[in-house]
Amino acid sequence: MKRILLIEDDDTIVYGISELLKEEGFDTAAVSTLAGAFGADVRDFCLVLLDLGLPDGEGWDFLEETGKNGETPVIILTAREDEKDIIKGLDMGADDYVTKPFKAGILLSRIRAVLRRQREYKETGAVLRCGNIVLDKNGTLVMSGDREIGLTAGEFRLLMYLMENKNITLTRNTLLGYLWDSGGDYVNDNTLTVTVKRLREKLGEDAGRMLRTVRGIGYKLEDGND
Repeated sequence: MKRILLIEDDDTIVYGISELLKEEGFDTAAVSTLAGAFGADVRDFCLVLLDLGLPDGEGWDFLEETGKNGETPVIILTAREDEKDIIKGLDMGADDYVTKPFKAGILLSRIRAVLRRQREYKETGAVLRCGNIVLDKNGTLVMSGDREIGLTAGEFRLLMYLMENKNITLTRNTLLGYLWDSGGDYVNDNTLTVTVKRLREKLGEDAGRMLRTVRGIGYKLEDGND
């Protein structure tokens, strides 16, 4: 069940929203203070509903801190309807701003819209494309045209990093540092050379040509469509 964090100090509103979300299949965890909000791990929730006026501080402080992680969407739910507050909230990273009093149906519609955008963003970010190469991070799948490419873990990590930085020259030291950090294993200069060679061979002649050696510097994956 998806969980929503409700940061609200009005017990009546907490009860009403909790029941509303329960009917829609959401589990709600509620906190009534800024301290309680900071004590919650927002990564455990699919969405945060945030009141701005809390007994021990302002919701702005929580929004500023939450915006640094950028993974969990936030909808501000407040009685403050001044234009400057709405602009401030959205500029600070809130995904929507709903003023009290609100209609239940409208709140649910806003929640669904934000979660839909978040899902689409994650799905888009999970699939990388460069020319006719498609890499699915979640499925650890690589396709070259209509052909599935079998890669080792090291080859997959290297290709993923090159695709995330396509059309950018990456130095050998940068690549070595990334492969070491992400895999937890030591990768030396010769291993990198061999990995690039094997990756080119597996991708095939056309796709392999996109993986360019920048002499004396490193490598670059070029997308002729960009």
